This record gives sequence, C-alpha cells and structure tokens, in this order.
Amino acid sequence: MQGQEANAEAAPFPSQDLPRHIAIIMDGNGRWAQRRGLDRTVGHREGVKALKPIVKEAARLGIQVLTAYAFSTENWRRPSQEIDVLMGLLVEFLASETPELKEEGVRIRTIGDIRKLPRPAQESLAWAMAETRQEERMILNLALNYGGRDEILRAVNHWRRVTPEGSELTAEIFQQYLDTAGLPDPDLLIRSSGEFRLSNFLLWQLAYAEIYISDKLWPDFGPADLQAAIRDYQTRQRRFGGLG
Repeated sequence: MQGQEANAEAAPFPSQDLPRHIAIIMDGNGRWAQRRGLDRTVGHREGVKALKPIVKEAARLGIQVLTAYAFSTENWRRPSQEIDVLMGLLVEFLASETPELKEEGVRIRTIGDIRKLPRPAQESLAWAMAETRQEERMILNLALNYGGRDEILRAVNHWRRVTPEGSELTAEIFQQYLDTAGLPDPDLLIRSSGEFRLSNFLLWQLAYAEIYISDKLWPDFGPADLQAAIRDYQTRQRRFGGLG
C-alpha cells in the first residue's frame, strides 16, 4: 500500500485531459469479507475506509466532481441488520471525515431521495453539507437511496407539478430537474469487482461516459487504481451521438 501511495503521489496527468466528473460504483465489499471468512459488515467498513484516499487523490489530481454510489434504492432489500450497519457507517464517516474534507476544499452533496434515510443519517448529512457548502476544490457527491429510474420518475413528476399543461419537455429542461442539476455529466464511470453492469446508476447522465472496469474488489481499490482508470480514459477517443 505504501508503494501504491508513493506512485500515486508522483504520477503526472495533463490537466486538459482529465475527466471533469468521475462516477464510481463501489462494488465488492461483501465478497471481500466472505473470501476472508468475515461477516459482510466487515467488508462494508473496509469499503468506507477505501473511499477516503480515493476522494483525496481525486481532489489532488484536479477532478471537479466525484460521485460515489453509496446506497441504492434496491439496497433496502438487504437484511435489516446490514442496513443498520451501513447507515451507522455513513454517520461515522461524515462525523470523522467532514472536518478534513473541508480542509481539503471538498464540498459534500447528495443525490437520491435522502428523506427516506434514518433520521441520524439525514441529520449528519445536513450538518456535513452545511459545513462544506463554501468549498470549491471538488464536489463529493454521495448517491444515497439512489436509483436511476427513481430519479427519472421524480424529475418527470416534479416537472409536471410545476409546469403549465401542454408544455413541451426537452432534454435541456429535463436535466434541470435531475438530482445532478448544475453538475457536468460523468466523463468516466469506474466499477470495481469486475462486474459489467450499470446497476440502475445515473442512467440518463452516463449516456456518453467512458466505462472502466476494475477486477479489484472495492476495499482493495486504491489511489494507484484510480490513476490507472484515468490513464486508460486518456487513451480513449470519445465520440458523442453516434457509432464509429
């Protein structure tokens, strides 16, 4: 790990070729624990630990937005004990890391319907977002109780409630009602654990994102792996709107 961090610290990237917005599906926490004969919740704790160095490295490199898929709308189907642990880890993460993230110039915000989260989680998020609201170096966008289909339905219903009947909905207008309004669409999607699925994540916003799949389970994914994804992204010839 020390060697990995040293490599990360030294790696240069042309700023003009950096993705503005990186989205990450942090997959593999449960499998990481099971392969070691541990309870799945241990994997979730290690997964939370793995997020901090990724956030710091993204900010150091000059990434504008980092969106982390932390808890999906489908995750409510998990055992209640596991959900309680996940919510507790969210509260712990925000309490312990928000002051340092603020010092690093990181602003915390969320996407998803956080009104359905437990009260302690909502209060911790409100505090963390208020504490970091003035920071401008990078946005850490936590996707919580988030699902792409749910977001699209909420956006359409919101638009219908506030728009005169008969008005036309365009792509430009629609984007203003998404949870990511005001943010650039992701340029790069990273998924750990070797799975090739979007898992209901940012279905509208990922239309033209480059996709990078890592075989590493999320707790083993470090700053050098983030750099590898960015280097791969920089080799791509991006195309928008057609097949080539």
